[in-house]
Amino acid sequence: MRLAVLGAGAWGTALAASWAPHHAVTLWGRNAVELDAMRASRVNTRYLPDCLLPDALQFNPDFNAVVDSADLIVIAVPSSGLRPTLAALAARPHLPPLIWVCKGFEHGSRKLPHQLIAELLPEHTQTGVLSGPSFAQEVAQGYPTALTLASHDSGLAQRLAEALSVQRLRIYAHDDVIGVELGGALKNVMAIAAGICDGLKLGHNARAALITRGLAEMTRLGVELGGHFETFMGLSGLGDLILTTTGDLSRNRQVGLRLARGQTLDTILAELGHVAEGVSTAPEVAALASELDVDMPITRKVCQMLFEGLPAAEAVDALLNRDIKTEF
Repeated sequence: MRLAVLGAGAWGTALAASWAPHHAVTLWGRNAVELDAMRASRVNTRYLPDCLLPDALQFNPDFNAVVDSADLIVIAVPSSGLRPTLAALAARPHLPPLIWVCKGFEHGSRKLPHQLIAELLPEHTQTGVLSGPSFAQEVAQGYPTALTLASHDSGLAQRLAEALSVQRLRIYAHDDVIGVELGGALKNVMAIAAGICDGLKLGHNARAALITRGLAEMTRLGVELGGHFETFMGLSGLGDLILTTTGDLSRNRQVGLRLARGQTLDTILAELGHVAEGVSTAPEVAALASELDVDMPITRKVCQMLFEGLPAAEAVDALLNRDIKTEF
């Protein structure tokens, strides 16, 4: 199968590298100079400097050429770049099936990726989302990983899951697009909270409590928006939440750790050099939860720490001193 991976960041590069030995994979990126450097060195020095890319992986800065020759399009741009990417795809006369791996809401509209696709590609129904517990670096290095591929077309989900499962990358088919999208987006906010918890050295008990209550928040909002309860107990829900709240490769967790040390958000983001989707997702989730009257206290405190200067220790005290209620 001919795959076009759109987005030469860490995740797009990692997936392209995993599939290249088994499919004809071309990686597209906006920066032709960086693509040429990757072609020459077989390394993405900016995002995956320790991972050697396979010789079979192709690079091409010509968007139209890459898209027009593909049997499957994989959109791996950040959430902020999804709308312009879809607009560019909408200009093409014919499109093959496409899946996306970006996690988060569009700023301002609070639309999920599937909603943007419905808006910009209304006639294109062969679509799906790929998500789950995965660090790009580990995928690129061939570590065992399991993901979920969800589509409204269950047959398409099954076919693509089978085609894209290779060696140590196992993919499960699913039909809950909304739930899988929300799991991938919401866990990033909880990862910031977990980083703050660990940065304050509050202990393993506190982290376990935060992860569990964070999952409850994610599930409440997810079900309210049409996701399935069971999805949040699976790979794209609980699985991804555990990974990003405990793994030091998580950029969102790193944001929380640094907030706990007293660094400003601007300094943190400048030093990270990568997109931390939880930062932009948190206010969108908080606003959506408020509109729907869904209780998400952890998310609210994360927003206050990120954008209102609330000290981390005060946020923790506020959460611990909330009115006592039943667990469920």
